[in-house]
Amino acid sequence: MSLPPEKASELKQIIHQQLLKMDVHGRIREVLAETIREELAPEHQQLSTEDLIKALRQRGIIDDVMKELKFVTDVKETERTLAPKPSTHFVDREPPVLKKTNIDPTRRYLYLQVLGGKAFLDHLQEPEPLPGQICSTFTLCLYFRNQRFRSKPVPCACEPDFQDGFLLEIHKDSLGDASKMVDATTMLSICDPVHMVLIKTDTFGETTLVASYFLEWRSILAAENGITNVAVELLGVGTESKVSVGVLNIRLEMYPRLNKTLSSEIISTQFTLERQKTAEKERLFLVYAKQWWREYLQIRPTHNTRLVKIFAQDENGVNRPVCSYVRPLRAGRLLDTPRQAARFVSVLAHGRAALIGGGGGKQEQWCTLLAFLCANKGDCEDHANLLCSLLLGFGLEAFVCVGTKAKGVPHTWVMTCGSDGTITFWESLTGHRYIHRPINPDDPPLVEQPKPLYPYRTIGCIFNHQKFFGNCQPSDAVELCVFDLHDESKWKPMSGEAIKSICPPGGTSSVPPFPPLCASTIDAAVTSNEIEVQLRILVSEYRKDLDLSTVWDDHLSYLLSPALAAYELERTTGVSAGNEEFQDSVRRAVPDGHTFKGFPIHFVHRNARRAFATCLRSPFCEEIICCRGDQVRLAIRVRVFTYPESACAVWIMFACKYRSVL
Repeated sequence: MSLPPEKASELKQIIHQQLLKMDVHGRIREVLAETIREELAPEHQQLSTEDLIKALRQRGIIDDVMKELKFVTDVKETERTLAPKPSTHFVDREPPVLKKTNIDPTRRYLYLQVLGGKAFLDHLQEPEPLPGQICSTFTLCLYFRNQRFRSKPVPCACEPDFQDGFLLEIHKDSLGDASKMVDATTMLSICDPVHMVLIKTDTFGETTLVASYFLEWRSILAAENGITNVAVELLGVGTESKVSVGVLNIRLEMYPRLNKTLSSEIISTQFTLERQKTAEKERLFLVYAKQWWREYLQIRPTHNTRLVKIFAQDENGVNRPVCSYVRPLRAGRLLDTPRQAARFVSVLAHGRAALIGGGGGKQEQWCTLLAFLCANKGDCEDHANLLCSLLLGFGLEAFVCVGTKAKGVPHTWVMTCGSDGTITFWESLTGHRYIHRPINPDDPPLVEQPKPLYPYRTIGCIFNHQKFFGNCQPSDAVELCVFDLHDESKWKPMSGEAIKSICPPGGTSSVPPFPPLCASTIDAAVTSNEIEVQLRILVSEYRKDLDLSTVWDDHLSYLLSPALAAYELERTTGVSAGNEEFQDSVRRAVPDGHTFKGFPIHFVHRNARRAFATCLRSPFCEEIICCRGDQVRLAIRVRVFTYPESACAVWIMFACKYRSVL
């Protein structure tokens, strides 16, 4: 069997590393010295290779080496070399020391290296982390033309030690052109930037969005040697979008080298033309939106107080049309049903943008999808935009609704219109679904009216990637609204052509493309065990402080698993199953005269200490943990359910059984 040269050199490198690891060279020297000393006559000092190999084999050294070398056949290797495709998922594992990537010589690649950072002044006073000490970290996430990457976490510092390289494939969208080597002129027309998102993770595992930056990479097309160095100044997000947070040193390299480079004048002219085209489209849409708003206000003066949102600021403080935050998004094999998609969105953490100063106001910030997914945290608008995009991807007619809930608090949620006219509201923060049945205010008092179960009070507008409607019914109360979107006396539409001009496809380059979802990198069984072990220690220590001994019942702990699985199934599908079997198994495990108590609780984080502190705030849970009595046996079960983007639902159940002594 013949190997290609690059594979042969890689195999040699692996074998060499293994030999160094086992100190084979030192052992060979010992055997050589021993053989010369013992087996050879003083006058005959010539030792052949065969003699040495024979001596090594007799002492079992060759067998040891062969046992240590593990050969794994990579079945998919041929598939990968025959039909290379753009990578759509990244695997967030610790990369090995020696990492090689197959490069298709018929494709063009952009090698982006991050060579450290500087001037991260917020971390000027950050002490050097001690070995093994948990510290806050920075992680850099990249997205380019359907490819996603994530850097290794580095400790937060004034000069963070980023040393990572990312190989970005520059390919055409259509499969036919993808097999051709793209030249400089073709690449100049590819206006997709490299979207870079910087995330900070604190010592408790909480994430914060630090910066979001769109890197213009096409300046490399003018570099004579195919290499260019860029100092990227990262600006903050939200209220700090004009403040520098730090600088990244980036090196761009083109593989293979360009035969012919472009002049810098051609590139700058292209950039100017693109900016002018984008600015003109945005200007025309703004003119149209102003005209539409004037017409909307003329219908009824009270429309001025309704929540009709046409533009929203992203994390960089850029005003974008709300329709550009939604797009049909298909999750591939990662999500199977619309209800599972709703469950996935609900387990992403809910967090508001930080506001400097008091006043209790809400800082508005609609995140781009990459920033939301990388931080695994966002406000209700981010959740609603993602859920609407996923439901559109599943072929439903979905809209984001902008309105208020109780006490006039602004809120967004999702609505789907069934082909039979059924209107369903989806709460993106919880995954709950509500059927909408409007109340007719003209009905006689004796006619029974439906009682709304949803928490929404008013609705000002609805939108998706193609449509925008302003509510122009006499009342904006949700319970009175009729969702007949074809009736312009109830819903004032925006021009579909105007929306299409600023939303992809065919929209401006200023609207960031949507990244694909990534599979979870969390091992559910391992994580469940880790959290469970930590909680057992915390419970035992807590009871020890109360002078109580702790005896765990492993069998009873195992019996709690079906209940946790049933709770998650109910959250996802709305169907409860398996309760009878769970109750029967518990009855069999608890003897006569004994009492059983159980307390289930749900989290969307994996911090055991934080979860335990929350549990103790519940009197029911504290009663179980501090249980006193005869033959007290405690049980705990943790079950982690993983979702895309490493989001997870964590179910914990504390239980105890004891003999009732009156």
